[in-house]
Amino acid sequence: MTDETDERLLALLSENARESVSTIGRKLGLSRTTVQGRIERLERRGIITGYTLRLASDYERGLVKAHVVIRILPKNARQVERELRGLRCVKTLHSVSGQFDMIAIVTASTVAELDAVIDRIGEMEGVERTMSSIILSTRFER
Repeated sequence: MTDETDERLLALLSENARESVSTIGRKLGLSRTTVQGRIERLERRGIITGYTLRLASDYERGLVKAHVVIRILPKNARQVERELRGLRCVKTLHSVSGQFDMIAIVTASTVAELDAVIDRIGEMEGVERTMSSIILSTRFER
């Protein structure tokens, strides 16, 4: 379980995981050592499992992104997941309920590259059907 201070700490780390512990401490009204201890405790408990790269918005705007919903034949989910994990352009894969089984978030440098990736997904053994929506803009992201 986390407390309100941990939640505020996680929010600050989500915004900028490279911010100094001292600066985070000032924002939270805590000492540097207290913040460092809380971060280490959150890591030990598996709440923080790693730190990631966030790309510049100018670079991100140059990418073509799409949501690709995928219907999978029964008993093929693990195989399809393995193949999707191997595609560099597939950034996120969600298991979902409803008419489709998965949603892949796909990025590419060009529309032609995106088209090729979507075709490749549709040709995978076990994939029954796909449907894609190109992302025109991101209104906000947390």
